[in-house]
Amino acid sequence: MAEIVLDGLELRSLEEVHDRFAQALALPEWYGRNLDALFDCLTELKAPVTVRLLHQEALEGRLDRRGRALVRLLRRAAAENPQVTLLEK
Repeated sequence: MAEIVLDGLELRSLEEVHDRFAQALALPEWYGRNLDALFDCLTELKAPVTVRLLHQEALEGRLDRRGRALVRLLRRAAAENPQVTLLEK
């Protein structure tokens, strides 16, 4: 099972978020590196993945509206695909 840690105290950009997902999930080179593409990848996963969201307020503060959109996306993906577990702390 893959685990992706998104720590709002460490991440500086949405590009870093995409890097973490691309590496942990071995996404193809043609992965679009945008929120729509990330949502598609997460909802189509066949293997379990856990996303740990730490310091959400800091993440949303740094990434502003894109950070809030990312959090909504992660919640939706976890609701739609039982293979995706979102742990918020």
